[in-house]
Amino acid sequence: MDLRIMTEPQQGASYDTQLALAKASEAAGFSGYFRSDHYLTMSGDGLPGPTDAWVTLAGLARETSTIRLGTMLTAGTFRLPGVLAIQVAQVDQMSGGRVELGLGAGWFEAEHRAYGIPFPSARLGRLEEQLAIVTGLWSTPPGETFSYDGKYYQLTDSPGLPKPAQSHVPIIVGGNGPTRTPAIAAAYADEFNVPFQPVANTAAQFGRVREAAAGRDLTYSAAVTTCVGKDDAEVARRAAAIGREVDDLKTNGAAGTPAEVAEKLSQFAEAGASRIYLQLLDMTDLDHVDLIASDVRPQLG
Repeated sequence: MDLRIMTEPQQGASYDTQLALAKASEAAGFSGYFRSDHYLTMSGDGLPGPTDAWVTLAGLARETSTIRLGTMLTAGTFRLPGVLAIQVAQVDQMSGGRVELGLGAGWFEAEHRAYGIPFPSARLGRLEEQLAIVTGLWSTPPGETFSYDGKYYQLTDSPGLPKPAQSHVPIIVGGNGPTRTPAIAAAYADEFNVPFQPVANTAAQFGRVREAAAGRDLTYSAAVTTCVGKDDAEVARRAAAIGREVDDLKTNGAAGTPAEVAEKLSQFAEAGASRIYLQLLDMTDLDHVDLIASDVRPQLG
């Protein structure tokens, strides 16, 4: 089981807080540090305010050395696809080839209103075109040009520069839609992620994507809110720190002692997930990262 750390900085985290957690995750041997792409808190005051995902990842790219970096997921509504291709390629160069692009359609209308970002309809159709453009720009041989005449986006004679450091930047598509989402993943994804769903729902969505992918070898992953403690008192303390009830976390995430959390994560593995993104909502609790590494991870295959 491959374990990665996932964070929600829009809830309130400075760059320095994110850097400390990314470095702790790297030191603890987690394979990836991924962050959400949001500009508005979903609860609380969100202080000190949002940070931009790709600006943050550019900084982390220069201050880490081995851990994979990426978004879970970049909101397609935030960036034009040509600009996004440039940004991701540059951060991949800055990291020495450690970036992965999770790209989604965008869904949180309130943050668009709050920051004056258009919130269009037909976002899945736009997402398909964005994926076609980003991958098309990166795969255009040097010296050749890329053009695209879509319903939502048009590019003419783009040089398709810069190129990422990697020959192929992994693309992550995720979601729970029963029809369009599996089809988009089948066409463009290297990895498919089901976020914050019960094990049974996760298994069912994996099945839809496998059917749509028709034999393509995708990585299947799940994002799971995680809260671990050495004993019940520590679990309760960590749950209270993020404003959640322990029973809710146990039902809708992975919470409890290391043995309990390992058992829950094993259920996702049985459902088909070979990778888990552990959503840690208290980004200042670095001891939590170490506990998961020392006491949960060894119990997983």
